[in-house]
Amino acid sequence: MPARSAPASEGLMPSRLPAAAPTLAGFSYVRPLGAGGFADVFLYEQDMPRRAVAVKVLLEDIVDESLLRMFAAEADAMAHLSAHPSILTIYQASVSPDGRPYIVMEYCPASFASRYRRETIPVDEVLRTGVKVASALESAHRAGLLHRDIKPSNILLTAYGMPVLSDFGIAASVSAREGIEVFAMSVPWSAPEIIDERTSGSVPAEVWSLGATVYSLLAGRSPFELPSHSDNTRDHLKSRIRRAGYTPIDRSDVPPSLEDVLRRALAKNPADRFSSAAEFAHALQLVQYDTGMPVTPLELAGAVALPEREQDAAPVFVRPRVPHDSPRRRRPRDQRTANRLPSDDLPEAPAPRRTGLIWSLVVGGAIIVAGVAAAVIVSVI
Repeated sequence: MPARSAPASEGLMPSRLPAAAPTLAGFSYVRPLGAGGFADVFLYEQDMPRRAVAVKVLLEDIVDESLLRMFAAEADAMAHLSAHPSILTIYQASVSPDGRPYIVMEYCPASFASRYRRETIPVDEVLRTGVKVASALESAHRAGLLHRDIKPSNILLTAYGMPVLSDFGIAASVSAREGIEVFAMSVPWSAPEIIDERTSGSVPAEVWSLGATVYSLLAGRSPFELPSHSDNTRDHLKSRIRRAGYTPIDRSDVPPSLEDVLRRALAKNPADRFSSAAEFAHALQLVQYDTGMPVTPLELAGAVALPEREQDAAPVFVRPRVPHDSPRRRRPRDQRTANRLPSDDLPEAPAPRRTGLIWSLVVGGAIIVAGVAAAVIVSVI
């Protein structure tokens, strides 16, 4: 099978200035947001309806047939999946007057790109983010798509602080077996089989990347990066990833059960990892449940059958997808309850006993009869 190498390693690519923003009918240019390997992202204001939007524009000097297919595939993939509350919404896609394809997307003011290096992110927020992104990833897999570039910078935060998965630019069909195979990787979060180019993408490799991303949000560094060390070049990272020796996170508030989940997600052998993004999400839910945290529901189109940990394991918390009633489209609830639903993230309460109900009716009836009798006596007197 022909192969095309397209590395996209975060933090390892030379920076560049964004190209000039195109003039787009119905949009007013505001400022640049970022520059990537294949495209620039700009902030625009849409005229009608009036709102801030992010516009991703393909670079003019690198446009070829394969990149155009890749860009069109991103637009199609995100349009198909963006009803999911944890996947970035796109509004439209077209070609600018100067011939550059572009995608108009929901504007998210923040991401985890550098935040995990600047501050210690609370464990409960990381777990909540992990479950939501795993839900998005499971939905993509069920639709037959691989993301193939899961990393902190591709998890954006909406204006309401909700994490959403973005950048399906190198997404590919889960079942694809023909055509050109593109090895596009962000090395610090890529699985050993991706590093060695034994596969360009798979569900186990996606589980690895999501596990590496969750690890990064907790540790403040990628899993195989040495803190305060100069040997974090691309080649050194690849060498450590191939060995896949797990290093515990240096935080006292990270529970051992969470370390066990991440250790399994980052197993060298793909067969030793979680079999799906949903199974990985369920493992994170169990950590939430066992530590007394609010349990984040899985946002899937339907229930998913997962193996139970043991007979008394916590239930699988699944919230059916409701495209027009997602957390991003509702008024945010109180912070303490913003990420839990009483009906589906807590064990079901026992049903009231019938005997209690009968005695309540008897006693209530007796009180009513007594009250009526007293009223009659008073009226007679």
